[in-house]
Amino acid sequence: MLELPENLPVSDLAVGAVLSAVGLIVSFVLWRRRGAALGLRGLAWSLVPLAVALLGLMGVVWEFVRGVAGVLTGLLFSPLVWAGAVLAGLAVVLYVVSGVMRARGTGTGRGGSTEAKGSKGGGSDAAGRVGPAEPKGKRESPADSDFGDIEELLRKRGID
Repeated sequence: MLELPENLPVSDLAVGAVLSAVGLIVSFVLWRRRGAALGLRGLAWSLVPLAVALLGLMGVVWEFVRGVAGVLTGLLFSPLVWAGAVLAGLAVVLYVVSGVMRARGTGTGRGGSTEAKGSKGGGSDAAGRVGPAEPKGKRESPADSDFGDIEELLRKRGID
C-alpha cells in the first residue's frame, strides 16, 4: 500500500489534489472551446498544485502568498504610498511631455531651436554664416546618408 511521508500533511495533499482537479476541468473546457494548444497549457498549469503538494512545498507557497497579500494590502491602504505613486506618475508625464517638446523644437532654448531659426528666413552653417535656408526636401538626414552608403556598396557588387 502507498504510504505518505511523515512530513507531508494530508491536508496539503488534499488542497493540491482539489486545485489540480479544478484546473483539469477548466483545461478540458478550454481544450474543447479554444483548441489543443490552450488546453495543453492549462493541463500543465493544473498539475502544478499537486506537484507542489507532493514535494512538500505547500506551506512555503502559502507563506509566500500570505506575504505578498500583506504587502499589497499595506500598499493599498497607505496614504504615503499613494502620494509616492502620484509623484511617480507625475514624473513620467513630465518626462514624456519634455520629449514631445524637444521633438517639436519648442522650449529648447532662448530663441527656439535651429529649425525654428532656419524657418524665419535664413539658415546658418557650422561657421555661423547666415545664408538662404535650404528647402526641407533637400536636407539629408543621417539615416539617409547611411542608406546611401549601403546602396552604393550594393551597386558596386552588382546588387540592385
